[in-house]
Amino acid sequence: MSATPAVLADDPTRTLAEIWGELLDLDPDAVPADVSFLRLGGDSVLAVRMSALVRRRLGVQLALTDVRVDTTLAELVALTSRRSSGGVSAAALPVQLRRRDDPQAPFPLLPLQQGYFVGQQHGWELSYDSAHYYLDLGLSDVDPDEAPDALADALRRLAVRQPTLRARVTPDGHQRVLPLDAPGAIPTPRVLDLRADPEPQARLTQVRREMSHHGPDPTHGPGVDIRLTLLPAGHGRLHLSLSLLLVDGWSSNVLTRELLTLAADWNATLPPLDVDFADYVTTLSDLPASPAWTADRDWWRAHLAHLPQPPALPLTRDPRTVTPVTMTNRESRLPAATWAAVRQRCADHGVTPSSALLAGYGAVLARWAGHHRMLLNTLQLNRLPLHPDVHRVVGAFASTMLLPLDLTPDATVAELAAHIHRRLGDHAAHNLVSGVEVARDLARRRGTHRPIAPVVFLSTIGMDAAMGEPAPRHAGPLGAVDVADHHHQLRTPQVALEARLFELHDELAVVFSTVEEIFDRTQVDRAFAEFTAYAAALADPETWTAPVSLPAVADPAVAVPGVRLGQPDDAPNPDGTAEPGDAGPVPGPPRDDLEQRIAAVFGAVLGEPVHDRAADFFALGGDSLLAVRALAALARNGLAGMSIQDFLAASTVAGVADAVR
Repeated sequence: MSATPAVLADDPTRTLAEIWGELLDLDPDAVPADVSFLRLGGDSVLAVRMSALVRRRLGVQLALTDVRVDTTLAELVALTSRRSSGGVSAAALPVQLRRRDDPQAPFPLLPLQQGYFVGQQHGWELSYDSAHYYLDLGLSDVDPDEAPDALADALRRLAVRQPTLRARVTPDGHQRVLPLDAPGAIPTPRVLDLRADPEPQARLTQVRREMSHHGPDPTHGPGVDIRLTLLPAGHGRLHLSLSLLLVDGWSSNVLTRELLTLAADWNATLPPLDVDFADYVTTLSDLPASPAWTADRDWWRAHLAHLPQPPALPLTRDPRTVTPVTMTNRESRLPAATWAAVRQRCADHGVTPSSALLAGYGAVLARWAGHHRMLLNTLQLNRLPLHPDVHRVVGAFASTMLLPLDLTPDATVAELAAHIHRRLGDHAAHNLVSGVEVARDLARRRGTHRPIAPVVFLSTIGMDAAMGEPAPRHAGPLGAVDVADHHHQLRTPQVALEARLFELHDELAVVFSTVEEIFDRTQVDRAFAEFTAYAAALADPETWTAPVSLPAVADPAVAVPGVRLGQPDDAPNPDGTAEPGDAGPVPGPPRDDLEQRIAAVFGAVLGEPVHDRAADFFALGGDSLLAVRALAALARNGLAGMSIQDFLAASTVAGVADAVR
């Protein structure tokens, strides 16, 4: 193992200043030693990138708790010096990168992938047959003769470079990468020529509808669907439909950038990758054996009893009665000057823009729901710095983190933003256990199979800067690319409402994605207008000292008329009638051959013998993915016929036996 150069170990100041200068667009000589990364313009996304660069250039691994936005350069210099000299005993990460012996062997799904996999089989309310993200980008000055071949060649080379583009998900919930010569391994783009079509916009609308409503499914074929539409006057659209089972938000950015770079030049080469997603996932499978993972799990379990309910937003229909097609978007943008002013105000108050905007989101939800304590779900990029190349790999790295909010009435914007900034930091320090795993524990505790946190917040502010270079604006034969001229749709299982924040050049895009079938449209419009007005108002220094209007009630009222988000399983049906009572099966050993066969399947899947016909599969440690495997095992034993939802409703040996009968 090569040693870190002594000069860097003794005095890493210059190298760290260069890293900060690169990430924050500052002169390294002008980086002050006593001003925090945050106040200089950094954020949590850039902090993760900073950690990767420190590892690459100094050979020093930073612990997860070290990657803080309020760190100063002087503090980071001292820390890296101690780490490189062995003065700090704590391991930077509880696991080390583990390479796989067989690149084609199956490997597990990560927790969020498992949730999407089960959702695609309609295992949850608010499920879809494909969990995916659709995007199309505007093109101009397209070469119609060269563009199709350039795109096909670029996609082929990208599938060689990024094995995830060749991945498939198996029926039992594993993933594997197909070899390059396997039939169908290399995805191929489709081209639609509408240059002579009398109604090109109508045909374009059809393409968007098809790709947004019916996404790629890696259980049956490629997880990416890429197409090119040629339009009159040299215009075009690049369409990308990406399965969430394989590609997360950061990866979609990586994929698009690399695809455009390769399309721009037949001879273009990209820096080699020394790690892949399968190696990363294999390494994470070692986490549960580490004391650090156990400590994070225990921390979350200690907090379960105190986690609030999701915001009790009024609904027009019970989510259990709808089959949504796709989520509806509302989008607004903060102009460059306003967004720059917002970032400056956030830095002045020592909070990230994401924290300040999350405070406004929480306040809007509180007024809408009528209470100020609530549980939200936040989507996290979650790429542990196991290797310097991790940030350039395409894969489904993303995770979730449950975030309880307790918004104090009459607090100022600055006070709420500071509170949420601290809360985000406190909870992110325990991110070795994902929000999906915490939600499973919480669902078992509450005895429910309904979504625990169906209201989501996602911020990728700082992603472009963290990637180190701007997205390509010209792609050779594909012409000029305008990422601001985009159309996008989202289909995420178990999510009723998601707020997304991302940057487009120098502007901030603010998006609400909702399951329109369950909300009053005017209420969503009003909430979105409130949130966008709040975001713009953050540019004004006086906004930060103003009190935030919040309801005095802390938690959802026990008896509120109408259907509300987050109602328990035994809530009244949409017609006002209550579910019939069910005392459950009588405990005891399996009573007949059928129950014995089912108990044997339960035991084989759970890894422990099951002797009680009334024992619940999930209370015994089962989860949604194991439920899928149990159903497959039951089918192999000639006991087919149950859906996942049937299993959720009757997840005991006796209950399954009754359903089979």
